[in-house]
Amino acid sequence: MSRKLEGKIALVTGATSGIGLATARRFAAEGAHVFITGRRQTELDAAVAAIGPHATGIRADSANLADLDRLFETIKTQKGRLDVLFTNAGGGSMLQLGAITEEHFDDTFNRNVKGVLFTVQKALPLLTKGASIILMGSTSGTMGTAAFSVYGASKAAVRNFARSWVLDLKGRGIRVNVISPGPTRTPGLAELGGPEAAQQQGLLDYLATQVPLGRLAETDEIAKAVLFLATDDSSFVNGAELFADGGMAQI
Repeated sequence: MSRKLEGKIALVTGATSGIGLATARRFAAEGAHVFITGRRQTELDAAVAAIGPHATGIRADSANLADLDRLFETIKTQKGRLDVLFTNAGGGSMLQLGAITEEHFDDTFNRNVKGVLFTVQKALPLLTKGASIILMGSTSGTMGTAAFSVYGASKAAVRNFARSWVLDLKGRGIRVNVISPGPTRTPGLAELGGPEAAQQQGLLDYLATQVPLGRLAETDEIAKAVLFLATDDSSFVNGAELFADGGMAQI
């Protein structure tokens, strides 16, 4: 049986855990050689081991332009091209209006907006005709979320990147789409609940009640949706936002 990414070269940023790791594993299982990034070498090495022999780990911070230059020079030297780019790296923390600091704003926008912009821009020379770019969005970019306004604003910016970049890339046949997950069972989501396990479980339980399906997503469920956007199965899908949210942002 043929695999959907056979012979393709893919990059998944921020792939040491959660959705990024699940997606990199699925890309590799579908025949791609996957480059992954992370900011901590120990976690990066563990992720490469979990994905298998068709993965290469490169330590990089997506908001650091020198790191990105080194990342893409490595991909160029080793493989010479890029067919799929998933800008998964990012994150944020919760602060209510009135408590938001400049540091909080800068950290969130550097990770979710600056990092995405320059990752895509620096990847352009390597992207093949017909390549697929998938940007990590969020239901928070569409819905209001208490104490999460800076994060939501950063994801709204990412959504507009896709709308604009499909026009910038019109002549190259490169597709740009956004995957917007709902609450997903990841370490990063749990940690928003606080340092204690009971607090974290309380947040996850609450979020599950907000989803029409009545549960959180598992990381591989989101990875399957990203895979759809990465392959020719979505060959006429461009500039779109795919919600994998159990219906949360649709009601």
